[in-house]
Amino acid sequence: MRILVVEDDPILADGLKVGLGLAGATADLVGCCGDARSALAGHDFDAVVLDVMLPDGSGLDVLKEMRRAGDRTPVLLLTALDEVSDRIRGLDGGADDYLSKPFDLDELAARIRAIARRAGGRAAPMLVAGGLVLDPAAMTAALEGVDVPLSRREFAVLSLLMERPGIIRSKADIEDRLYGWHEEVESNAVEVHVHNLRAKIGRAAIETVRGLGYRMRNDA
Repeated sequence: MRILVVEDDPILADGLKVGLGLAGATADLVGCCGDARSALAGHDFDAVVLDVMLPDGSGLDVLKEMRRAGDRTPVLLLTALDEVSDRIRGLDGGADDYLSKPFDLDELAARIRAIARRAGGRAAPMLVAGGLVLDPAAMTAALEGVDVPLSRREFAVLSLLMERPGIIRSKADIEDRLYGWHEEVESNAVEVHVHNLRAKIGRAAIETVRGLGYRMRNDA
């Protein structure tokens, strides 16, 4: 997943980036409402972690603008406010979940997986295609019951393809989900990841649609 983190505390923001990275996600950081609006206007994200109290306004205003514009990206609010009324305002304003500071990084990652899963119309925590099973929480894969070792990038590519088997994912879309703003992307990075995945789960599992991208076979 690619996640936008809107948090003005640089130490907390860096900790979120590292923690989410360990959980298999790519996190982009901004520290104010204005930068959050610019990021949302120029990029697609799988989820947003949004601090309520920001130096140039309230994260709730950003949230309301997102929902008014029809942006259905899952949003998890971070708040130092522990009043029930504040939590109600956030949830009624369109948030999918919230956490009060301080919080546990593992819980944050689990909540993000849950809201992203619901947004994708899935109830089950596992991704399944034929005999291939992916566990996003544990970052493990198994083919016909046998563990398949995957790198972080390979796992991210396979997760993206398995979220919607049969749907074509362009190379640009895959790159956008794998790499943050300041990460250098080699021109053949996606091809290398797909090649490595095919060597591990079978060449026929991932189809190349010439000129368009890649898709996971439903009966993989």
